[in-house]
Amino acid sequence: MDSSRQAEAVVSPRASFLSGLRTGSGLAAASFLLAVSFGAISTSHGWGHLAPVICSMTVFSGSAQFALLAALGSGGGPAGAVLSAALINSRFIPMGIAVAGDLHGGRFRRALEGQAVVDGSWAAAHLGGGRFDRYLLFGATAIQWPAWVAGTALGVVVSPDPDLLHRLGLDVLTPALFLALLFDEVRRERINRLPALLGAVIAAGLIVFLPAGPALVGAALAALVALFRTPARHRQADETDETTAADTTEAAEPADMPERALRSARSDEEVTP
Repeated sequence: MDSSRQAEAVVSPRASFLSGLRTGSGLAAASFLLAVSFGAISTSHGWGHLAPVICSMTVFSGSAQFALLAALGSGGGPAGAVLSAALINSRFIPMGIAVAGDLHGGRFRRALEGQAVVDGSWAAAHLGGGRFDRYLLFGATAIQWPAWVAGTALGVVVSPDPDLLHRLGLDVLTPALFLALLFDEVRRERINRLPALLGAVIAAGLIVFLPAGPALVGAALAALVALFRTPARHRQADETDETTAADTTEAAEPADMPERALRSARSDEEVTP
């Protein structure tokens, strides 16, 4: 672990939470605008005024909620719409497994803390090496959730043109913020550079033949590169730790030799009549 990671590890919980609020503020602004669009579109689809807000409060996932809208808007039944949203949200299973080791408490508390695992917060809270800053995770999510719900409520009440964000070019804010998080992650950990580059190449190739969603799913296969490369790095780190421990033991042995010799001499005196 380098000095920057050590500095992150000793930051107080309050400072980490405040850092999460600052990090999440940009994501919250983008989420607010996207939620306004969701509220407007859902109202135009006949959802009424209360259902979209309740959906944003409970689901809190833009991709899943827009998939729900698309499925219902195309004439699909409720079961198919829920299934499509659930498939999109299945990404939270490996994300939750990754962060589980840094959550605290019993099952109920850990499940409650796991509700903070959303895309932007999860990426921002990653410290590297599979470790996460839980308080930064909480702070980043704490500011995004009310922004998402408030944006949905505003979209429902004002009901702007659903295509307004697209015409103003504001729909690129969320992808741009995630791209910034990706650049930061790649900059901090060299092992992530090859999967990120490979994922970009796969997505660029698939987008020619497939819609954006399936293209991104296919690009996620690039993560397997990091999966196969990580064990080798961990083995090297373990060997380094073992070598350091052995050197420390050998360095301590000369200092212990006089004491061992003294104990041995005393034992001989007690045995000799």
